[in-house]
Amino acid sequence: DDEIKDGLANAAPYGEWLHAGLVRLEDLPAREHIVYPHSSVLRRQRAFGYTEEEIRIILTPMAKNGGEALGSMGTDSPIAAISAKPRLLFDYFSQLFAQVTNPPLDAIREELVTSLGGSVGPEFNLLDPGPASCRQIALDFPVIDNDELAKLIHVNADGNQPGFAAHVVRGLFPVQGGGEALANRITEIRQEVSQAIKDGAHIIVLSDRDGDAEDAPIPSLLLTAAVHHHLIREKTRTKVGLIVESGEVREVHHVALLVGFGAAAINPYLAMESAEDLVRQGVITGITPEKAVANVIKSLGKGVLKVMSKMGISTIASYTGAQVFEAIGLSREVVDEYFVGVTSKLGGVSIDLIAQETIKRHHIAYPPGGEIPGTKRLPIGGEYQWRREGEPHLFDPETVFALQHATRNKRYDIFKRYTNRVDDQSKRLMTLRGLFDFKVGLRPAISIDEVESRSAIIKRFSTGAMSYGSISAEAHETLAIAMNRLGGKSNTGEGGEDPDRYVLEANGDSRRSAIKQVASGRFGVTSEYLVNADDIQIKMAQGAKPGEGGQLPGGKVYPWIAKVRYSTPGVGLISPPPHHDIYSIEDLAQLIHDLKNANKNARVHVKLVAEVGVGTVAAGVSKAHADVVLISGHDGGTGASPLTSLKHAGAPWELGLAETQQTLMLNKLRDRIVVQVDGQMKTGRDIVIAALLGGEEFGFATAPLVVSGCVMMRVCHLDTCPVGVATQNPELRARFSGKPEFVETFFEYIADEVREYLAALGFRTLEEAIGQVEYLETKAAINHWKASGLDLSPLLAPPAFGDDSPRHNTTKQEHGLAGALDNKLIELASAALTKSENVNIEMAIKNVNRTVGTMLGSEITRRFGGAGLAPDTINVSFHGTAGNSFGAFIPRGLTLRLYGDANDYVAKGLSGGRVIVRPDEKASFKSEENVIAGNVIGYGSTSGEIMISGRVGERFCVRNSGATAIVEGIGDHGCEYMTGGIALILGHTGRNFAAGMSGGRAFVLDLDPDLVNTEMVDVLILPADQEIVVRDLISKFASETGSRIAETLLANWSESKKRISMVMPRDYARVLAAMERAEREGLPVDEVVMEALNG
Repeated sequence: DDEIKDGLANAAPYGEWLHAGLVRLEDLPAREHIVYPHSSVLRRQRAFGYTEEEIRIILTPMAKNGGEALGSMGTDSPIAAISAKPRLLFDYFSQLFAQVTNPPLDAIREELVTSLGGSVGPEFNLLDPGPASCRQIALDFPVIDNDELAKLIHVNADGNQPGFAAHVVRGLFPVQGGGEALANRITEIRQEVSQAIKDGAHIIVLSDRDGDAEDAPIPSLLLTAAVHHHLIREKTRTKVGLIVESGEVREVHHVALLVGFGAAAINPYLAMESAEDLVRQGVITGITPEKAVANVIKSLGKGVLKVMSKMGISTIASYTGAQVFEAIGLSREVVDEYFVGVTSKLGGVSIDLIAQETIKRHHIAYPPGGEIPGTKRLPIGGEYQWRREGEPHLFDPETVFALQHATRNKRYDIFKRYTNRVDDQSKRLMTLRGLFDFKVGLRPAISIDEVESRSAIIKRFSTGAMSYGSISAEAHETLAIAMNRLGGKSNTGEGGEDPDRYVLEANGDSRRSAIKQVASGRFGVTSEYLVNADDIQIKMAQGAKPGEGGQLPGGKVYPWIAKVRYSTPGVGLISPPPHHDIYSIEDLAQLIHDLKNANKNARVHVKLVAEVGVGTVAAGVSKAHADVVLISGHDGGTGASPLTSLKHAGAPWELGLAETQQTLMLNKLRDRIVVQVDGQMKTGRDIVIAALLGGEEFGFATAPLVVSGCVMMRVCHLDTCPVGVATQNPELRARFSGKPEFVETFFEYIADEVREYLAALGFRTLEEAIGQVEYLETKAAINHWKASGLDLSPLLAPPAFGDDSPRHNTTKQEHGLAGALDNKLIELASAALTKSENVNIEMAIKNVNRTVGTMLGSEITRRFGGAGLAPDTINVSFHGTAGNSFGAFIPRGLTLRLYGDANDYVAKGLSGGRVIVRPDEKASFKSEENVIAGNVIGYGSTSGEIMISGRVGERFCVRNSGATAIVEGIGDHGCEYMTGGIALILGHTGRNFAAGMSGGRAFVLDLDPDLVNTEMVDVLILPADQEIVVRDLISKFASETGSRIAETLLANWSESKKRISMVMPRDYARVLAAMERAEREGLPVDEVVMEALNG
């Protein structure tokens, strides 16, 4: 590899070419900075459709803090294609994201593999590089300020930069001409750009400045994509760099789209001038206007990096022109002409309507009849929070009140008023399903008495995945009790579950959640947790923020949260964007197999989010032997999410569900898997439409929370919920007024409404209705100025193989457990399982033997609970090569010794057991110089011991929560996201060690500090009080594995200990110090810890 790289690097004098040709933007001469008065800023804000809400919620936090604004509770307002308001063209596009087929990236903790740096200028022939190829202007960021743009426009004004010439395009069109004028003007601009290239231009600036009453700005995305694809058609695209100067751009999503459609740099001039104006008007205090602009640039850049990383793309160069977006509501003609290659399933708005929306916004600033006195203010907005004159929301004060009143007083008549308000979308169109009608008459209507019972229907219902941590214990347990009483299912979310909830209450109620979620952070995922599940859900993505992880700040990790998540109070917790044991569909199949071994009786779900292509992924999920696939809509709720993701990632579940049903049927896989759907489910009509599109089970999250008392304040991320639902604050939790009975009433009323619809359609059971798309039709006349262009027929495509092919799940998946090696182990360990007697077993193992020990471990947990057996009660020695997931989830009392080597995921989810891997006794090689096990060792372990005599791959001890792990060398990203336990590395350590490590300790031999990610940790000389701890660990390691390096270190301990460093997370150190002080002074430990971290 090195030889090939060296050969390519030395093939030409690239360094000389770069030194002579590359120009850095900051080195160009400064130009005049212009400050615009408030009146000018306000006028242009109105022309570009700014709202008061955007200034307050989006722009002010960016300008003040340099970070993207957060939101919560999902989105329940209309998508752009059916909104009654004029929307920006950006809003018609949804970001794509990686799920299953490749992993998203963690752009924060793994920044070393990412880059926002790019360049602008001609690229010439990539296959014939020369000095001219390096004649570029280097940009550190894809977002540039007004002064930097001026540098680029006048790049060669002084004659000092030959080889660069910029041409500015006036991106405006005459308002009077409407769509025809817009299309004609784009054609003129394309010709102008082509001529500019012939005349020697190397940089094209697409500018929408200087609009007036007669000329409106062309939507910057439309103009950029139109020019980009025109130049591709003309085969001149690489001759110029595109720069966009736009007053329309003010969000991360806007910048991401412009880069994705070919822009090398974006100057959101009005956003920056607005930030300056906010400081000068006193809205933002404590910073200068220059700092506010710098903060906007920083937040937009960081946000774009996060959007890129959701697709697994690490550099801006790879993202530029990549078009990783889906259009929802754009006509085929617009896509084919301006956005070539983008998927737009439903058709939608034409160029005429795009012009009409642009002109409507333009008229806010330039009213056709002249300025009306007293109107010089921005529209209120209402996109993110309900406002009377703003965008409508499914949950508004009227629907919230009606729903709570109906369920608390058992008033079905008021419940019908609530559902009528939500379902009647003839006057306020809110969702794609609002465009459907039921086709009655295909079957004769039947009496409701002939329809299956409400209890049979409720068994198909579940509550959404909301973690204990995002919502309070009171809210979490209320949902669980209600669903257990009804025979439905509640979901733990990704925060684990207190084992106390597995015990029945005195009155017979159960607080246990039937669905246990396994997410990327693996919080609380133990053998006991998995054994106590009816369903196990692998969370690949979340509707509100697909492709992203999450973070719970230390101030919110209260003692009771830390206990359930196997972490330390006050120490922050990070959920990685990817599952580090799922980088492909094959890896997902492995995890499904692991979890089935951990609980053979549980169904295994895979949670996906709707996007174009989700059907293909769902087909892969079925082939990977998942029992259930969940399709979540983009509008799902969340405790905290960047607003960009909350509004602009993922697609409506109607699209994802229809595609999934059709793809599964096309591939003859529909009978093998249950299809579940969720996302703003609120009424019986929603359920019946979802069933007709192919859904068999249905999830609800926001509505049950509203029933429990939520009033949609949308402050979940602030821990200030005034009704005690989404908070851990004890004072606020005391205000919780929800009861299981309210939730029960809600689901009973939903089931009753489902029965009414089924009777009208002639179905006796909900199962009869599943997949019967012919019972849906689009409304005969859609009196809506935008939605009338939508074509919903792709959602209603008939079954691929006629009426006889199964439209729902009819068979069970074959998980291959009958041939597992563990069946033999369980038989041989019967004395231990029945009488707790010691058992010693020895046998051979091959790499086809996957997940060895996990089924035996589950039997231990099932019989003896979370405590397991006494250490080393069952000792199993293997000889050979172990397959993936050796020792996964094994509990206390089970020890696995492997003489040989192992593949990936050794001791994943270790729950108190012991795993020892050492070379075969006959091996002659030096263990410390050879790889003996694969990647992702000890992922999500909560307790137990891992000892490996040899080197291992990347991501050793990722998300370790409490295990002790010893090894003789590791690859990159070791101890990433670790929150507890001990890692001892007696050998080489790869790059990015301890990234995101917030707890536990790592001891490393001969550590190179440059390889450590020190954002959250300190590298210390081995403290005296830890010397005995480390020596005892090394001694035990030598005894168990015969490690030569361990014996060498012990033989000269006085010198050896000087070679060992301790890597210690700073927050964790502060917490331990607070604990020690509390114990010393006799104070309550938990209170002192939280006080120390919250000031």
